[in-house]
Amino acid sequence: MKNLKITIVVAILSFFSNTLIAQVDPIDKNGLGLGGYDVVAYHTANKAVKGSATITEKIGKTEYRFESKANAKAFKANPKKYLPECAGYCAWGVAEKDAKFSINPETFKIVDNKLYLFFNGDFNGSQVNTLDIWNKDESKYLKTIDTKWSKIQ
Repeated sequence: MKNLKITIVVAILSFFSNTLIAQVDPIDKNGLGLGGYDVVAYHTANKAVKGSATITEKIGKTEYRFESKANAKAFKANPKKYLPECAGYCAWGVAEKDAKFSINPETFKIVDNKLYLFFNGDFNGSQVNTLDIWNKDESKYLKTIDTKWSKIQ
């Protein structure tokens, strides 16, 4: 009975951890950018931080959320500085597969002051973190990503 309880607890925790850090489209069907993560915090705090639904800025029809008014102000002054490369699609997917993949907003890297986001989740029953793959040959991907993005966007 004790093993059954442990199994149930592990299953529940796995379910919630997968849903809390699930893949998102860079802009969802409601127009929310990056799952509500603060694009400025990636640059200033070097971490993924959820923004507040009450502190927002819009670019076209896309709403971006911020953890602070200061971050929203910085974004409004220079959105291009903070917006992710490849319109927020998985950088490895663009550079290696010439494709647009959803992203895990908590899996990112800043390179030369540019924000790159990555897929990190279940793919056909296996855990895949494309940031790990990217890191193995980053210089190759950085050389081709702009050209490849211009062709598939």
